[in-house]
Amino acid sequence: MASSTQTASQPERPQRPNLAFRQLRGRRSPAEFAALVRRAAREIGERVSCDARYVGRVEAGEIRCPNYAYERVFLHMFPGRTLTDLGFAPRSSVRGRGARTTPDALPAHALGETRGGGSPYDREERSHDPCHRPEPQDPLDRQDPYGPDGPYQNDHLDHEESDVLRRAFMTGGGATMAAATLGPLGLAKDTAGARAAVPSPRRAGTSEAIALEDAVRRIRVLDDRHGADGLYRRAAAPLRAAYALLDAGATRQATADRLHSGAGELAISVGWLAHDSGRFDDARSHYAEALATARMNGDAALEAHAFCNTAFLARDAGRPREAVRAAQAAQRAAGPLGSPRLLSLLALREAGGWAGLADRTGCERALARAQAMFGRGRSEADPEWMSFYGEAELEGLEAQCWSTLGDWGRAARHAGRAAHLQDPHFSRNIALYTAELADDLARDGRPDEAASAGVRVLGLLAEVQSSRIQTMLAGTARVLLPHRRASGVSDFLDRHKALPRRG
Repeated sequence: MASSTQTASQPERPQRPNLAFRQLRGRRSPAEFAALVRRAAREIGERVSCDARYVGRVEAGEIRCPNYAYERVFLHMFPGRTLTDLGFAPRSSVRGRGARTTPDALPAHALGETRGGGSPYDREERSHDPCHRPEPQDPLDRQDPYGPDGPYQNDHLDHEESDVLRRAFMTGGGATMAAATLGPLGLAKDTAGARAAVPSPRRAGTSEAIALEDAVRRIRVLDDRHGADGLYRRAAAPLRAAYALLDAGATRQATADRLHSGAGELAISVGWLAHDSGRFDDARSHYAEALATARMNGDAALEAHAFCNTAFLARDAGRPREAVRAAQAAQRAAGPLGSPRLLSLLALREAGGWAGLADRTGCERALARAQAMFGRGRSEADPEWMSFYGEAELEGLEAQCWSTLGDWGRAARHAGRAAHLQDPHFSRNIALYTAELADDLARDGRPDEAASAGVRVLGLLAEVQSSRIQTMLAGTARVLLPHRRASGVSDFLDRHKALPRRG
């Protein structure tokens, strides 16, 4: 007859998949969701060893309720929910099961030690928490490159955050937003079947409008930090989902107005991703879509923004006269809005067009208006999307005008000031201004200084993905080729040649 000490080896009740937890993961992969769990843990001072394997075991029902450390993290991620809401069994219903397994009876690797050490709670409670089963380490389990043991753990940029957030924007939002909130937006990866995945939503309400506005902010933050190339390919599906919300209608007119504005702003953001990654035709289409949305809804602020970006695109695409006309149309739309900073930026867009037409007088007049309007300071009427526009951007755009006019020395002075003034948060802009500086210095006959600036840009490309910046560097490299013997030039050229080319 078996003794009571052998009961732990008896067959346990059949496992039931944790469907509620699986739903909360949404469209994120287990590894992506695990990284968000670790990040949430750090926000509250915990450190848990969550990985894709742990997420899979929770969803399979192997972990009927988490240990206390994981409980604190999950409740932080999903405020207002209980463990039962997350699909876990009540702690009282499983108490005593795990306690029969003593630490002495387990191999060292199965004691639940975290790879990075873990918090005291995570380490200590695993040995007696009845809700937790030890996690055996699978040598074949794929390493999360953004996890504690990944190759990027000591990088000054939080690669885990940057990559996971980049994908989380396209797959349903951060862990602190319930899956249901962003679910109606269908923020899925733009795969072959993504179009079919876009839902036919019920009539939209305030929660959908808020989710859409948050998605727009999310994409702008990621672009500021990392550039457009890693984002654009996944941006089409959420944009289609946003316009699906418009087709479904809204419960109130105020909500409908917010949805139109949000969808238009998202179209501009996606258009900018196309623009910055060299897809000018796609960008033109997205900007036109935003402009149509603005006109249909009588949204002057959105119209000014759409014309602003259209002017910028026209300048880059070699259509300077269109750039001037679009910038002037933007200023007409923006006039009643009461934002001097917006009018300043739009005057700079016009100046860029005049520079492309080689009209120095027109360019200087527009620059003078831009500086005068900028000098009036900020206003409560400044659009949210203009958060990037400060003194550094003013200097950077003026540098581009002088560069287009062939005044390389003057362009270099403004580009240098732009790079110096830029907030470190805007990694992409720092790289952009420094690339502009390198090119201006090279064309001004200062190859050693140009090479030094070029090397600084190369150092930023690990965290910034922008075809625009890479194209500028390639032009600088061509200008510097005849000066290979100058100080630092050979090093820059060799490092630039070794730079991985993005497909």
